[in-house]
Amino acid sequence: METYLNLMLLRFGLLAGGFVVLALVVFAVALTLKRHGKLDQARRLTEPAARAAGRALARRLGDGPTRRLGDGPTRRPGDWPTPIRRWDGRR
Repeated sequence: METYLNLMLLRFGLLAGGFVVLALVVFAVALTLKRHGKLDQARRLTEPAARAAGRALARRLGDGPTRRLGDGPTRRPGDWPTPIRRWDGRR
């Protein structure tokens, strides 16, 4: 049991370390773009891809189309649609 817990702790440490390194790389790239004055251009070029990815993720999670502020009444917790089950029984 102790070996299993050590492996789980090691896995968690590697994942957490990977996320920290990834965040530092993204921060360094953004800082470099900002110093060279190209951050706005990069933001304009990546915005359509980020919006499309957000819409695809919302469709995949079953939330329907993305909503914007002022699009109408907000949903209450009881108003959410029931999750659709796939053919293999998973959500």
